[in-house]
Amino acid sequence: MDASMQPRLLAAALLTVFSLAALAQVPTYEPQLGRSGIDLSAMDTNVSPCTNFYQYACGSWRAKNLVPPDQSRWSRFNELSERNLLVERKILEKAALASPNRSAVDQKIGDYYAACMDENGIERRGVERLKPTLDSIQALDSKWQLGTELAKLKRIGVNGVFAFFATPDFKDASINVANIDQGGISLPDRDYYLKPDQRSFDLRQNYEQHVANMFDLLAKSLNTTWDSKAKAAAVLKFETALAEASMDRVLRRDPESRDHPMTTKDLPNLTSNFQWTAFISDERTPAFTKINVGNPDFFKKLTSIIEQTSLDDLKTYLTWHLLLRSASALPRPFVEENFQFFGKTLNGQQELAPRWKRCVRATDRALGEALGQKFVEVAFSGPAKAKALELVGEIERSMKEDIEKASWMSEATKQQAYAKLSAVSNKIGYPEKWREYSSVVIKPDDYLGDEERAAAFEVHRNLSKIGNPVDKSEWGMTPPTVNAYYSPPQNNINFPAGILQPPFYNPKADEAVNLGAIGVVVGHELTHGFDDQGRKYDGAGNLRDWWTPADSKNFETRAECVVKEYDKFSPVDGVKLKGKLTLGENAADNGGIHLAYMALMRDLADKILPHTTLDGFTAEQRFFLGFAQVWCENATDASSRVRAMTDPHSPGQFRANGVVQNMQEFERAFSCKDGDPMVAVQACRVW
Repeated sequence: MDASMQPRLLAAALLTVFSLAALAQVPTYEPQLGRSGIDLSAMDTNVSPCTNFYQYACGSWRAKNLVPPDQSRWSRFNELSERNLLVERKILEKAALASPNRSAVDQKIGDYYAACMDENGIERRGVERLKPTLDSIQALDSKWQLGTELAKLKRIGVNGVFAFFATPDFKDASINVANIDQGGISLPDRDYYLKPDQRSFDLRQNYEQHVANMFDLLAKSLNTTWDSKAKAAAVLKFETALAEASMDRVLRRDPESRDHPMTTKDLPNLTSNFQWTAFISDERTPAFTKINVGNPDFFKKLTSIIEQTSLDDLKTYLTWHLLLRSASALPRPFVEENFQFFGKTLNGQQELAPRWKRCVRATDRALGEALGQKFVEVAFSGPAKAKALELVGEIERSMKEDIEKASWMSEATKQQAYAKLSAVSNKIGYPEKWREYSSVVIKPDDYLGDEERAAAFEVHRNLSKIGNPVDKSEWGMTPPTVNAYYSPPQNNINFPAGILQPPFYNPKADEAVNLGAIGVVVGHELTHGFDDQGRKYDGAGNLRDWWTPADSKNFETRAECVVKEYDKFSPVDGVKLKGKLTLGENAADNGGIHLAYMALMRDLADKILPHTTLDGFTAEQRFFLGFAQVWCENATDASSRVRAMTDPHSPGQFRANGVVQNMQEFERAFSCKDGDPMVAVQACRVW
């Protein structure tokens, strides 16, 4: 993800959110922007840009912006997210005031936020709302009923054992199909259950103790007694079995490894002791016969996992997942215990975030397009959207030129690539049509109920797509989100309003700086359509091999160079990045900056951007500084370890240095020489 540019870009209205920075409860850092828009106060000019460009661009920012106690990571993304949170908070506090003149949207988001903020009411109600579901779980008298109970839990947003959802058909992206896939674990990745090192062993022990602590709290709330340690051991044992049956994260990056179309009649052959008919025959889900099985081996192994697990332990496991999903809406002891493990132990976060922040985020998750509608009214404008689309057009022009110049690609494959590029659609800011939440009952005094009803709405909304045409106008992120994405099945790039603000885009900044920031973000997302995953989809979003064998081999050779390069990077002592896990994002970073740089060169050649020095930097230098300063960040060691295992994105340091060391353009801009750390011995480039 990425985004930013200048006069031909976004509008001054985007500064609305940026101007609120001083009001936010974030590190008190005031950037000192030069005439060009570069944050001069972020730089550490005691370091040569050819030695460590990231430190040169971000060193002072990192020294002044330590990770806040309620965060596990602090970056320019977090900085902007916090400013957006403040805008959302103002919207929600106003909407929460009961009034006969409130709109339907204000009522939904205002009452949801009010219910979340009602700590006294949450304490008073305790776990009362969980009792009917807990009783339903305990009423199971046969493993054969597991399918029925999982279906009930799925309907209120509780996922257990495996995932069930609708998504575009791999081979016909115009239609949605049913999918089942591996799942059912609570730790971030299967490897947390399986790795034999001492750190992983200790973390599993901490997790088991956390589960026991949560069961203790539940027993106390229900005025009952049970062996919480035994229950925790049962949960860990069952989840470990699911982890052992799961495909690893790197292999799952290949879409072909997840494409296994079957019919519902095939399911009993996979898991013979599971009541598939009861699970999928929900009257609120369209009837279907075709289903994609993401990992058939997982479901084959599930038969023995269920056989080897007692009915009581299955009930315990289901209870745990209900408890885990509900923890944030329960009384404070549950919230704090949940934070102690998942926030502090796992990610190194020192303090629980203020309740208002948690409630704003919860409202965004539950009713994102209702809240987003209000956010856009305050923080985004029509001219901004038009300018962003203008920039995307410039980057697409660069991509076409890049394909033309690709000497390693045959003409036959190039023609297919042109066709795919011309089919890319662009979504900027917010949806054309807002999601309708009128069927969701939201009460200002029933937070857990609101959470369940909102989750039930989303589950039904997703599953009702099965067998129906794909709606390519639908968004996968809410408007206030500071991020962007490319969708392979829909072949579109998406930039929420939340990211189209400083430091990613600043309408007062020099065009070279904006091209280095938001321009690279746009290029990054466009390159995803041609990375190691995206290249396997055609322009219609179908999983189809449109490459000649020789071109595929050339691509893989170039990609392997990137894999080996990033394999060497270490974000924290004793941990290396996984080059294959991060390949897609690294390829997009390296490709995206080339596309934005090509736009810069056109602007200089056409005199749209003059060859002037600003703040002591040439246009080329400003471009690279604008790029690197987007990635300024600090993170806890614990968070860095989690991300190295699970995150397909490299940390900011390597997103900056890993890219520039591959670019002769950077070497020329800063007069670097062979042997300098920022000059790779073997430069890597896919696009």
